[in-house]
Amino acid sequence: MRRLVAAARRYPLVGLAVLVGAVGLALLAADLEPIARWGVSIFALGVALKEGVGMVRSLLSGQFGLDVLAIMAIVSTIVVGEYWASLVIVIMLAGGEALEDVAAGRAQRELRSLLGKVPQQAHRLSAEGDVEDVAVDEVSPGDRLLVRPSEVVPVDGELASAAATFDESSLTGESMPVERQRGDAVLSGSLAGADAVEIVATARAADSQYQRIVALVEEASQSRAPIVRLADRYALPFTIVSLVIAGVAWALSGDPVRFAEVLVVATPCPLLIAAPVAFMGGMSSAAKHGIVVKNAAALERLARTRTVAFDKTGTLTQGHPQVVAVHPVDAMDADEMLRLVGSAERYSSHVLAAALVQAATDRGLALGSSEDAREVATHGVTATVDGLAVVVGKPAFVAEHAAGVERRELPSGESAVYVAVDGEFAGTVVLRDEVRADAAATLRVLGELGIRRTLMVTGDIEATARPIAAGLGIDELHAECLPEDKVRIVRELQPRPVVMVGDGVNDAPVLAVSDVGIAMGARGSTAASESADIVIMLDDVARVARAVSIGQRTVRVALQSIWMGIIISVGLMLVAAVGLLPAIAGAALQEVVDLVAILGALRAVRAGEARLPGLNRAGRTATGPASEDARPVEAPSRGSAPGGVTR
Repeated sequence: MRRLVAAARRYPLVGLAVLVGAVGLALLAADLEPIARWGVSIFALGVALKEGVGMVRSLLSGQFGLDVLAIMAIVSTIVVGEYWASLVIVIMLAGGEALEDVAAGRAQRELRSLLGKVPQQAHRLSAEGDVEDVAVDEVSPGDRLLVRPSEVVPVDGELASAAATFDESSLTGESMPVERQRGDAVLSGSLAGADAVEIVATARAADSQYQRIVALVEEASQSRAPIVRLADRYALPFTIVSLVIAGVAWALSGDPVRFAEVLVVATPCPLLIAAPVAFMGGMSSAAKHGIVVKNAAALERLARTRTVAFDKTGTLTQGHPQVVAVHPVDAMDADEMLRLVGSAERYSSHVLAAALVQAATDRGLALGSSEDAREVATHGVTATVDGLAVVVGKPAFVAEHAAGVERRELPSGESAVYVAVDGEFAGTVVLRDEVRADAAATLRVLGELGIRRTLMVTGDIEATARPIAAGLGIDELHAECLPEDKVRIVRELQPRPVVMVGDGVNDAPVLAVSDVGIAMGARGSTAASESADIVIMLDDVARVARAVSIGQRTVRVALQSIWMGIIISVGLMLVAAVGLLPAIAGAALQEVVDLVAILGALRAVRAGEARLPGLNRAGRTATGPASEDARPVEAPSRGSAPGGVTR
């Protein structure tokens, strides 16, 4: 009873329609049929008037919806005396919202499961080994935490125990536990295994992986799909067909009741319900595979995508550049030059900066500080370190501050940053970064999914980027691009829709202007994730292909469900047109049609389960590393040939 009361409060029109029906039946039992007829008819006309106001507003805004058929069905059944059929139509329309909510709830199960697992507290260990339960927001980097068996890891951390296993299925979609050793990174949201473990926090809760996923999922769950637009594409032709069948039935039979009987089964609930359920199911399936789709409109555009553009560094490459050589000139000491470079780069957010700082730290060099450090986007950094003017970046940028810059010839796969100290060229630092092993397979699968054009749009100079693009089979290359260049290129691309895949701060503008922006969010910038339509929460470019596949299958399921509803409705209209389907029976059958459409749409919950050649279900490569010719290595350098990446 309590559930019935709660349902009535949530869907008052359904409860009111049922109450009117019960009162009407009571009046019939008391031989008060005229009162029952008038009461039910007035109620149904009131609902039709309410829906009619919304319909007029939609028409004035230039949108032709399917609700016109429902309104005409209610009015026509009342006019011909089939007032009980009009009440069933009202219950059907009002109940459609409830059915949609139930189905969408099923479709959003994975989204809700992520939100429901948000850790609320952590077990912090003191220096003496005492355990203190604290709110997860109170955890700071460096805190030592205890994670008990089968508990969710509250924040990103580093494993302090010797070894442990974790269930990362809520993050990666992989069902098998993963093993971690002391010093390995542990992601928040992972589920601890059978043993208690200790971790050292490396981030606050708000900056941890799981909290970022939750924030994006909350945004996704609140989005409205383009489903109305998808269904409304069929609104006008479906309405015309329905009216033609109804009009012909009336004309041939001479009985206006036939007109009403046809319109009763022409009510468009399946069209209105099926698509939203399918899109929510697709978003749920994507979330299960570590792909957060922020709005359902992105899924529809993704399904029609014909062009995909990629950034290079951190997207098609590992994004883990490493210093492999330091080449000072004249009397400059290698360690001193690297110390100055690391000191200047510590103020930069570019992917190169971390590699350069790490290289200096690994050599035990004491980094200096600077009060005037400045990053010049896409070019380099300047800073005063220990009284020395240090410039690090592309050769042209360094040449603006120092004379005698000499470009270094490097083998394929290596690149360099250039260094000047106090107005004199000081040397180069050489770095290397490998192409992702799954990049080639991802490009191949995208082609099999119907992508007709692929591009690399990068800040690197052409000498660095060309071997990478050629090895991966990318159709065309745009190198040495500033952020504004990327925006211009993507805006002009054909055929559309265009997907842009990137991860850095400099990719945020182009992700925002593309038809579908996909951010590699596992290590990418917050700015890129916030401006993108889709965020891949794992360091796995193969999930770009998985996302396209989910979009295609979701739209396919939505269209199949819509057409299934149309075909069944047209069949019922033809039966009603020859007088074999009374209005009250037709109205009841519409509920069955709704149920069939919803069940069909729920297939989208498994949209991510489709097997893709060369990729496993999680989206990663199933055939091992790419071939050697598809794995040239390079560094995301701001340097010479080959080198020079957008900062």
